[in-house]
Amino acid sequence: MSHRKAHGAVVALVIVSHSANLAAGVVELAAQMAKDVQMRAAGGTEDGRIGTSFDLVNDAVSELRTAGHDVAILSDLGSATMTVESVLDFLDADEAVHVRFVDGPLVEGAVAAAVTAQVGGDLAEVVAAG
Repeated sequence: MSHRKAHGAVVALVIVSHSANLAAGVVELAAQMAKDVQMRAAGGTEDGRIGTSFDLVNDAVSELRTAGHDVAILSDLGSATMTVESVLDFLDADEAVHVRFVDGPLVEGAVAAAVTAQVGGDLAEVVAAG
């Protein structure tokens, strides 16, 4: 069953990278092909260093969920994936069904997932595309 909204894609993306610049760049690139898809970059640490931040990822997911979106999360490297898994572990059961990790390449996966969301794909379809 597909969960689509008449005014655009319901699935949003969070891009998690060790680099704030890389996360922002992936969002910028994917947005060129999926202008209606909400995307958030969650890269680096709160103080601008290389690394990942539970709070940055969690805040991005919370913001998109509050806006009513299902959320697909993509990450760049293993420890970023561990941060994403921690965020997922803290979601309650009602929220967890609306947030998924995409296990695929960051750049190509983000573009494919964003395009799938743009054309109205549901969360499962967006995750599969990524």
